[in-house]
Amino acid sequence: MENEVIEFDIGLGGEDAVDIEHPVDDEEMDESPPPGGGGSYIRGGAGGTGGEIYIPEGELDLEPYEGMEFESEEAAKGFYNSYARRIGFSTRVSSSRRSRRDGAIIQRSFVCAKEGFRNLNEKRTKDREIKRPRTITRVGCKAMLSVKIQESSGKWVVSGFVKEHNHELVPPDQVHCLRSHRQISGPAKTLIDTLQAAGLGPRRIMSALIKEYGGISKVGFTEVDCRNYMRNNRQRSLEGDIQLLLDYLKQMHSENPSFFYSVQGGDEEEQYTGNVFWADPKAKTNYTFFGDTVTFDTTYRSNRYRLPFAPFTGVNHHGQPVLFGCAFLINESESSFVWLFRTWLAAMSGRPPKSITTDHDPVIGSAIAQVFPETRHRFCKWHIFKKCQERLSHVFLQHPNFEADLHKCVNLTETIEEFESCWLSLLERYELKDHEWLQSIYYARRQWVPVYLRDTFFAEMSITQRSDSMNSYFDGYINASTTLNQFFKQYEKALESRNEKEVKADYDTMNTSPVLRTPSPMEKQASELYTRKLFARFQEELVGTLTLMATKAEDDGGTTTYQVSKYGEDHRAYYIKFNVLEMKATCSCQMFEFSGLLCRHVLAVFRVTNVLTLPSHYILKRWTRNAKSSVILEERAGDVLNSYLESQTVRYNTLRHEAFKFVDEWSKSVETYDLAMAALQKASKRVALASKNEGKVASTNTRVRGDSGSDGSWANHQGSLAQPLSEDDMDKRIQQLTYELDSANQKCEVYRANLLSVLKDIEEHKLQLSIKVQNIKISMKDGL
Repeated sequence: MENEVIEFDIGLGGEDAVDIEHPVDDEEMDESPPPGGGGSYIRGGAGGTGGEIYIPEGELDLEPYEGMEFESEEAAKGFYNSYARRIGFSTRVSSSRRSRRDGAIIQRSFVCAKEGFRNLNEKRTKDREIKRPRTITRVGCKAMLSVKIQESSGKWVVSGFVKEHNHELVPPDQVHCLRSHRQISGPAKTLIDTLQAAGLGPRRIMSALIKEYGGISKVGFTEVDCRNYMRNNRQRSLEGDIQLLLDYLKQMHSENPSFFYSVQGGDEEEQYTGNVFWADPKAKTNYTFFGDTVTFDTTYRSNRYRLPFAPFTGVNHHGQPVLFGCAFLINESESSFVWLFRTWLAAMSGRPPKSITTDHDPVIGSAIAQVFPETRHRFCKWHIFKKCQERLSHVFLQHPNFEADLHKCVNLTETIEEFESCWLSLLERYELKDHEWLQSIYYARRQWVPVYLRDTFFAEMSITQRSDSMNSYFDGYINASTTLNQFFKQYEKALESRNEKEVKADYDTMNTSPVLRTPSPMEKQASELYTRKLFARFQEELVGTLTLMATKAEDDGGTTTYQVSKYGEDHRAYYIKFNVLEMKATCSCQMFEFSGLLCRHVLAVFRVTNVLTLPSHYILKRWTRNAKSSVILEERAGDVLNSYLESQTVRYNTLRHEAFKFVDEWSKSVETYDLAMAALQKASKRVALASKNEGKVASTNTRVRGDSGSDGSWANHQGSLAQPLSEDDMDKRIQQLTYELDSANQKCEVYRANLLSVLKDIEEHKLQLSIKVQNIKISMKDGL
């Protein structure tokens, strides 16, 4: 018979293989013992493949030898793997020989897992960068067992056996870590299923198994195997239930065509994954008003929950969480996250957010970089702190002050240099400079440490306290025991509850007035513009200015720098650059950039420079009580109102700024002083003359309108302008025209302010009607 040898390396059971759960084959081998005597069977093959392995009775310590016979190839493989477990090494299938006649396998070789060497020049790896290279485990070991089938008897006979290894063998208490000996037995699977249904994670389940079996070596598998089994088990369960979700979404879409949902793989071009995204009309409306910053909440993907649920949320004008859409993610590959983000962006009219917050996950980070290249991506600081408690639990136990020092380093440092110095000091003090996980989060510090993120808007009222928006929208409604059947009711309850809280906050804002704590016109202005919660936060900053001192540090002519600090705490000073002509101020704390509210430091500068009201560009519409009304109209009306309020203040500050600019220079000598005084006296007379003529503006305007309305008046006016005028007459004429223009502007401002008042009354009436409708709906539901 002519044979050909086909060499291949299956790689089953190699230590450098990917840790995934091997499929379990429940089909049993023939239970009858081979001829020649009694024996015993060992349930379960290598790697959990199932089947029963025959071991001759009384010869459990038997060593392979040439000529040894087995009833089947699987029996030979099982025997060699049992021998390997007893000796202390792992096995895998190496090569086989097939019959040229019918393609059946006639020879098989089983080798030590450390046989051969890894091929680093393989085509699949040499052209791409390996992000996390695995350790080298193959060292060229020659240990092997080769079997071939006998045509006459049909039995498999050992044709070659190499006993010697070129590496150290594993001691008995570590054999369970070898890949070919890691298997999950039937009773263990039953226990895992029960504990998983109760909401326990892999770590707690492994602890229970170790206690049940009397040690990790007796469990027979590792936490990685448990985790993979649970993941595959959960995925199989969800794939069967996902149709329930699709039926629910189809029903919602049929009831409201504006309800949007999409399934990855729904098109023929994409492979079906079971991933689903949906957004109701209210979610899309919320994004229109509050979509500047988004949180992608992946809390429910963690192993303590059974639902791979991930909502998109944001913050409304009351500081409450609002929903922008939801997803179910059975497949969590990078391509799935890319699909999800693109689908969500399309549902939100293609307008990406300014910033997005997610868990610390490199796969999610890569997908965001592809879909939102211009969006600032932040890792959730509180999730990182939570992971820190898990990764550094021994440090927390040994050093009670470590947690406080870590929070101080991250939250209370004011500059990048201060954080870097504090972080280095922290690692040295607690001897953590070589801690791998701490190094990884330090490399990602620009995406989670506040001092690197303060220049971007995240709608958070405080850098040091956790925002309500970071608390999941569905907290209290979805937990570890929530099944997919229960999810729909809990989802609808959460939406109804959040909507009711927003209506209540709208009602409180429109029908109650906050208590003012200062006589400041700015506080009264803010109380009429902001929602109640946002005004309370602004009021806190405004009152805080009473403890601050603002002193001028530098003046370059256009921009003045102020130093602001508490009395006696100059070492903790903040620096504000203020352009009085543009009414723009920037603070080193960057609170306005981060939260959208002015800090107490800028407000302290406004106080000493007599800025009595908030400039319009410092009132973000998204924080006002009219945040969800007539976007263009309200923005225009707000600009008019604030222009009217601050016009006199701007003129006062401009005049004072220009005057102070020349005082120091003009007082240096008697000659410049005399010239300056003479100029001021002359200017004073002209200002007095202008004040007298101010009362004549109205009549002059009437006369000009009447002349321009009569026939030939424009020609006469042109003729009068053509006549030569003296310099004094020209000055008077310019003054007259200037007064006319100022008078017209003032009247326009009054008309616009009156129009604004009417518009505000209309919007408040609309909002009150909306609240009444919502209250009626709620009372009707309660009555049912």
